[in-house]
Amino acid sequence: MRFFGSRRTSRTSGARTDDVDVDLSGADLEAVLLAGSVGEVAGVRPVPVTRERVSAWMDSCGFTYFVDSDGDLGGMWHGRLFYFLVLGSGGEVLQVRGQWHREATIERLGEVLELCNEWNAEHIWPKTYARVRDDGAVVVCAETTVSLEHGASDAQLGQLLHCGLSTGAMFFEHLDRYFVDPLQVAS
Repeated sequence: MRFFGSRRTSRTSGARTDDVDVDLSGADLEAVLLAGSVGEVAGVRPVPVTRERVSAWMDSCGFTYFVDSDGDLGGMWHGRLFYFLVLGSGGEVLQVRGQWHREATIERLGEVLELCNEWNAEHIWPKTYARVRDDGAVVVCAETTVSLEHGASDAQLGQLLHCGLSTGAMFFEHLDRYFVDPLQVAS
């Protein structure tokens, strides 16, 4: 991953989730992270982030999503559950939280934690972690959290939401390569 260098053109927005290429490495990741110009665009002012704005972004992208009993937005992307949360007393924190579509046994917890720690040491986003449920199942999550105290433009919000989805999916694909699903292997 490079942080400095020539700017690439941004990816086309509006793709459905099943068509989104989430293998962002090298130039692709740079294109997403550097999709906008530096500085404020004339006439575009940051406004507070709300669930309604997140919902409008999902609608504009053609994504299918749900609203749970707490009013939080969620959806399935490549078979993985993601939530889009607006947190904080004034809605100043945006979080995209994903959960791996598989569970690990408690005996594999050490390996899972090692993979999470390696990822966190090598990548800015997402933050990754494992939780152990009461029944001993290990659930692996990925979170991208951004403080937006001063709000965000529509373009900034879209870029952050896309980044949360794509980097979360990258981590889950990393887990899939390490913990190969036996049902996906030809015998």
